Amino acid sequence: QVQLVESGGGLVQPGGSLRLSCAASGSVFRINVIGWFRQAPGKEREGVSCISGSDGSTYYADSVKGRFTISRDNAKNTVILQMNSLKPEDTAVYYCAAGRRITTVQPMCVIGVGKGLFGSWGQGTQVTVSS
Repeated sequence: QVQLVESGGGLVQPGGSLRLSCAASGSVFRINVIGWFRQAPGKEREGVSCISGSDGSTYYADSVKGRFTISRDNAKNTVILQMNSLKPEDTAVYYCAAGRRITTVQPMCVIGVGKGLFGSWGQGTQVTVSS
């Protein structure tokens, strides 16, 4: 199994920025999709952004388009989620996950959690956006 470690969460004011990192064990990007998911209290876990390690294709949820950017550093086995213009609605625990790419990035990110397509998960990092 792929081991994943998230970091970078914290408390920020609305309009602020955070940079989340997901460090993966070994060289995993050739075969995996790496995704960022979030879960707020009382809500289901949702896909925020995902990236293919093989071809670099990406997906962003409509709620974060234009504000978040996902990127990869294959040499460092790291995926970054740069979050700008943060809103209180972004408050959640953010999880990094890895799954073997069996379809395109978009459906994996949108429905992959419910379908059990992501087999490796990090411990989560709390993001709180509040005044």
